[in-house]
Amino acid sequence: MTVDAPFLARQERFAVVGSTNDVVRGWLAAGEPEVCLAVADEQSAGRGREGRRWTAPPGRALLLSLGFRPTWLAPDRVWRLAALVALAMADAAEEVAFLPDRAIRLKWPNDLVIEDAAPAGQPGDSSAEGTPAVRKLAGILGETDGLGTADPRAIVGIGINADWPASEFPPGLAGSMASLREASGGRPVDLALLLDAFTSRLEVRVEALRAGRFDVADYGERQLTNGRLVRLESHGGGSEVVRALRVDAVSGALVIEDEAAPDGERRVVSGEIRHLRLGEV
Repeated sequence: MTVDAPFLARQERFAVVGSTNDVVRGWLAAGEPEVCLAVADEQSAGRGREGRRWTAPPGRALLLSLGFRPTWLAPDRVWRLAALVALAMADAAEEVAFLPDRAIRLKWPNDLVIEDAAPAGQPGDSSAEGTPAVRKLAGILGETDGLGTADPRAIVGIGINADWPASEFPPGLAGSMASLREASGGRPVDLALLLDAFTSRLEVRVEALRAGRFDVADYGERQLTNGRLVRLESHGGGSEVVRALRVDAVSGALVIEDEAAPDGERRVVSGEIRHLRLGEV
């Protein structure tokens, strides 16, 4: 698996690593300039948000991490690096898997998802009869060190289920996960082509962000939660059903409806959407 991307200062592919995020963190700590990229066929200690484990069989997922030195970004805008990775991968995946434009959506705060027509009551069904199911295609993990100092570092990892047939999905996750292969009707997905398509799109988006431009329109239109009822879980264990209005393009916060707030809105900066009621708009 190769990639020809001049904007990358360092790029390496590994058969097996513990975590590509940890590889890139070590590079940055040793002085490696941005942008650096680590790709792995397999991770033995891959992780997602909240310490969850991320696993995939060799050759079935594209697993990578990118390292940045965002001295050119205000600390409260560094979250946009993860957003760029998500948008670039969504564009690339749709092209390589021959999917319709915006077939891949974003679910706050860090998932790439697709909808399908799973019958009501089947694994993965998200709401009432006749509504699609939401299935996770990819997860993103953003980590930072030294924000607000002279040496800020940001690592963005992404794992996307690519050439993975449903017959091999883990039984406990089969109802809630998706892959590009299944989304494209069983067509094989070339991981090298996907990586090349991703890096070419990422380069354009990173250069735009360096120039002060962020694609607010694309970021907003890909959000699956806009105008829908969601169950929002806080890191403290609480949960509430709220109407998500949008994701704020300045702060990255989820904007929800709140009648008690002076302007009828509240911004949530941390938490996780566990249930999405697609029938509500």
